[in-house]
Amino acid sequence: MSKKRLNGKKKTADDTRNVCVYCGSGLGLNPAYKEAARELGASLASNDIGLVYGGGSLGLMGEVARSTLEHGGRVTGIIPNFLVEKEAMLRDVDEIIVTENMHQRKQLMFDRSSAFVALPGGVGTLEELVEQLTWVQLGRHDKPVVVANIDGFWTPFLNLLTHMKSDTFIRPGLDVRFTVVDDAKKIVPAVMNTWDQEPTPAATEAVLAKL
Repeated sequence: MSKKRLNGKKKTADDTRNVCVYCGSGLGLNPAYKEAARELGASLASNDIGLVYGGGSLGLMGEVARSTLEHGGRVTGIIPNFLVEKEAMLRDVDEIIVTENMHQRKQLMFDRSSAFVALPGGVGTLEELVEQLTWVQLGRHDKPVVVANIDGFWTPFLNLLTHMKSDTFIRPGLDVRFTVVDDAKKIVPAVMNTWDQEPTPAATEAVLAKL
């Protein structure tokens, strides 16, 4: 039976890694988005990687969580109390954490995760992705960030980053570091490949020295 926690306290960390997945609470119009979410859930489970996500049962969030569970994987849902009903909190997971606000939710999702993946989603997904890219750019963490550009969903955003760089708002030496994949099957291999190439402390210090 699944173990559930509703008091916001952390359980003892296990020896495995978790991936935080940002995605929409809707399905979108393209069936490929749902297929990608389910493929990612299955891939996480088969590689013994836990899923950390926003805790809802709707849309792509629900699809990636249910697929992870159906394939024998571990799922931690983290959701603020004001969204428990609105996003139909998924209760059949290994751990549920209900936070007081969005800030606690985001911090816990960061603390519990060793990498971040953005599937298609709305402004909330975009905001979460941009926050992680900013933290990487500023040297606040070196965890992998993967943008799953399913059927070109994130292409307008990627073009915007290129525009920012060409206009020097993203300055040389402070590039936004992340990986783009165009197929859900490539997400977990991209994450694991980055884990295998984690930067040395000297490389991290070099980034901080530029600030």
